[in-house]
Amino acid sequence: MNHGVVTGYEAEFDFPTRDRPPERPWLFASVPRSGSTYVSHLLWGTGCLGAPLEYLNFEPSGPYGFASESPAAQHDIWRGALHRRTSPNGVFGLKAFPLQLEGVHQSNPALVAQVMRELFPRGGEARVVQLHRRDATAHAISYARALLSGIWRKEQEPDERPEPEYSSTALAHAARLIEQQEAIWRDMFRDLRVEPLALWYEDVLANPEEAVRAVADHLGVRLDPGAAIAVPAIERQSQTGARAWAERHAGG
Repeated sequence: MNHGVVTGYEAEFDFPTRDRPPERPWLFASVPRSGSTYVSHLLWGTGCLGAPLEYLNFEPSGPYGFASESPAAQHDIWRGALHRRTSPNGVFGLKAFPLQLEGVHQSNPALVAQVMRELFPRGGEARVVQLHRRDATAHAISYARALLSGIWRKEQEPDERPEPEYSSTALAHAARLIEQQEAIWRDMFRDLRVEPLALWYEDVLANPEEAVRAVADHLGVRLDPGAAIAVPAIERQSQTGARAWAERHAGG
C-alpha cells in the first residue's frame, strides 16, 4: 500500500464477509488514465455494484505490491477479495487493464485462468463494462506525463517531483500503448463473444447518475438508495501541466 494514502483497499472498506462465491461477478475493463478510478469509486459507492477495484494489481508500487513475487499470496488476495469485496446483494466487480492481466499471466497463469473461469463461467452470462475516453489527445497526455513522473494520484503530487518536460516521443508512445490495450480488449471480447456496455469518461462526468443507472441495468442489478456507502473520495489531479502539454502539442 501507499503509506499515508487512503486508497480504498484497506480492510475498513470491506463489505461483510461472505462464505460463498458472488452470484453476479463482472469485469470493469479499461486502460490506464481513462478516469477508471473515479468511475469505479462512483459505482462502488452505490453499495449495490460491488467494489470494482484492481485486485490483480501486484506491481511493486501497486496496492498489493508486497505479493509481487508470491503466487500463493496473490491467490490469497484474490480469494479474500471475492469474500470481502462482494456487496451484500452478491455483486462482485474487478477493474483491470490489459497489460496488468498480461503481467499476472506471465508470472501466475493459474490465477488468471481461475479469474477467467469465475468472471466468464462456461454456459453462464458474462458481464462486462468497458470505459473509454473520447478525448484521445488528453488521454495520451495524461498517460505520458504519469509514465514520466511516476505520479498517478492526486495524493502523490505534493512530493515535489519535477514537472515532466513535454516530449512528443513520450506522447506518441503513450498513444500507442492506449491503442494496443484497446485492441487487446477488442480481441478478447470478440473471442469470448461478449458485448460490453461502453461508457465514456466525459459522459460519466457530465451525468454520473445516468452512468450508474446504465451499469446497473446492464448487470441486471436493482439499485437501492438505502445501500449507499461512504467510499474514499477521488480528487482530480492538477491540470496545469496537462494544459501546458496540450498547448505545446497544438502548436506543433
